[in-house]
Amino acid sequence: MFDKILIANRGEIAVRIIRACREMGIKTVAVFSEPDREALHTQLADEAVCIGSAKVQDSYLNMNNIICAAVEKKVQAIHPGFGFLSENSTFAAMCEECNIKFIGPSAQVIDALGNKSNARDMMVKAGVPVIPGSDGIIEDAGKAHEVAKKLGYPVIVKASAGGGGKGIRIVRSEEELEEAFESARSETIKAFGDDKMYMEKLVEKARHVEVQILGDSHGNVIHLGERDCSLQRKNQKVLEEAPCPVLPEDVRGKMCNSAVLAAKAAGYQSAGTIEFLYDEASQEYYFMEMNTRIQVEHPVTEMVTGVDIVKEQINIAYGKKLSFSQKDIKVNGHAIECRINAENPSRNFAPCPGLIDYLLIPAGGLGLRVDTAVYEGYEIPPFYDSMIAKVIVHGNSRKEAISKMKRALYEFIIDGIETNIEFQNSILNNPDYQKGNFNTSFLESFLAEWKE
Repeated sequence: MFDKILIANRGEIAVRIIRACREMGIKTVAVFSEPDREALHTQLADEAVCIGSAKVQDSYLNMNNIICAAVEKKVQAIHPGFGFLSENSTFAAMCEECNIKFIGPSAQVIDALGNKSNARDMMVKAGVPVIPGSDGIIEDAGKAHEVAKKLGYPVIVKASAGGGGKGIRIVRSEEELEEAFESARSETIKAFGDDKMYMEKLVEKARHVEVQILGDSHGNVIHLGERDCSLQRKNQKVLEEAPCPVLPEDVRGKMCNSAVLAAKAAGYQSAGTIEFLYDEASQEYYFMEMNTRIQVEHPVTEMVTGVDIVKEQINIAYGKKLSFSQKDIKVNGHAIECRINAENPSRNFAPCPGLIDYLLIPAGGLGLRVDTAVYEGYEIPPFYDSMIAKVIVHGNSRKEAISKMKRALYEFIIDGIETNIEFQNSILNNPDYQKGNFNTSFLESFLAEWKE
């Protein structure tokens, strides 16, 4: 097994990975920016290296500085977590060139799946259902009009290299198309340095359902069931749960099998996620994209399967076979995750960095987990993502899980900053959410009526 791993990330995911490594007897190296000098991940790791200033380009996206830290500290592997460099093929290739194992898929696989139009073509060849859309890249607005006319409105314009909700526009009429196409392309150039666009038919009132997969270097690929990630604001997930509360068993089986087919077609090794849109009315599902990294919401899958996904990632990277086969995977009960952000929902979810004066983290009882990197007296810097914690609960039923989450949020007290805890609680108390009546447009209508 690896002796020492560097974690090229920060916040709760860095803490999560450090803890998994410690349980496996692996030493860890944390990297940090100047504002993160007192961060929890720097304190928990065996060693810590400053890699730059507050700007992510100078620190957490600074590949040279991270590689230099890894070489200096003589690590055998780098875990990228999620975000930052986790899906950066250049970084994965740099690790390989320096004889450092990148804990994730190869640079070639990241490139193949990171380009959404290429990934779509791969899925078509593998027999995985895809959303009706353009055949390859759309070069200009004129071609976009041709494709949209063929598909029928509404359509969705997407950046081929997109992610995090960037480079995406919903177009409902011919008059809107040219402006939407150009603004999406401009946004993706700024965000990803790539102007390639494609188009899909918009599947409205659908659910966002994703399947967790694991693949090793010995040809074994399995799934760990699905998660429902439909509760989103501006294409960013807010609350996730596993399993999807409305998926019929026969559709669940087909979707999970499609995810395994997709991973095998890509020659995938590591933990990954196949994302689908599910049309509840027709019971049809369609491939959207594959995430070549661990997901923020991986704990809900861990809760219902008992599989430690981070440890499996590390074992796979070392060359070990998966610890289990598909028949060993059982989904038990129901899990929910609420993302706790330092933000003010009443002010359009404006970030609220600052000093935490008092902190009470919910604890006690079976099936409760809080992943966080904050502590009392910690000052949340204004330079990074506003997510400061994830509350994850597990119950024998969805009803029990909802009740447990409401109890946990009631006990979660943070003074000194604004958070979205009450907003999350209001979702849990919504009758439609409790009945499982929601889709990707739910929060849009919910927010129109919501008052803190």
